[in-house]
Amino acid sequence: MGQVPHYMIIGNGRVARHFCHYLSLLKIPFSHWHRPDPPARLKPLLRDATHVLALINDQAIDPFITEHLQASPAIKVHFSGALVSQMAYGAHPLMTFNTGFYTLDKYQSIPFVVDTTAPDFTTLLPGLPNHHVKLAPELKAKYHAMCVLSGNFSCLLWQKFFSALESEFHLPAKTGYTYLRQQTENLLTDYVSAFTGPLARGDVATIQKNLAALKCYPFQQIYQSFVNLKEKIS
Repeated sequence: MGQVPHYMIIGNGRVARHFCHYLSLLKIPFSHWHRPDPPARLKPLLRDATHVLALINDQAIDPFITEHLQASPAIKVHFSGALVSQMAYGAHPLMTFNTGFYTLDKYQSIPFVVDTTAPDFTTLLPGLPNHHVKLAPELKAKYHAMCVLSGNFSCLLWQKFFSALESEFHLPAKTGYTYLRQQTENLLTDYVSAFTGPLARGDVATIQKNLAALKCYPFQQIYQSFVNLKEKIS
């Protein structure tokens, strides 16, 4: 029977707080330290740690390890999707984290994208039942860019849609929820054929009406950029 891991979580952002909750649900022991805590508290906490998770800003990970974790024999892991570090292994949870906590089932369903240079997942993150895949470090920048394009940037568009329903069209935001759910379901069912609308069917007249309606509006540039993109990839 393997050694019971003791995690040390560094940071207090959304990912750090979610992961503290996940470990609590799994009943895996862990310690937690973040910047407001006195630095003197960090050293005794590290004594029990078998794994240190540096869940802080990308730019701060290597400097923090250099300053505080060099002497620790614990396995060091970061969750950044873009960072390639010589000081910690990368294991990116492919998930978006909001301000509320999730259920155990949802946490367990999160896939991890792990550096090919990292050890076996049971060594890297023992006790976690999550599915995982390996990715070469040289592909991480493009992989993370795709994550941002698809998830973060599309969120800006949906936020604008819901706010426009309320502030410009005087409709409840929930009027658009079914549309979002069906678009998501279509993508999950068959992402290749999920794209619809005037760009998909080449409806130039409707596209021009849409662009005219968005005149003097920052989102007109986004609409036009997608028109241009569709022409390039068709």
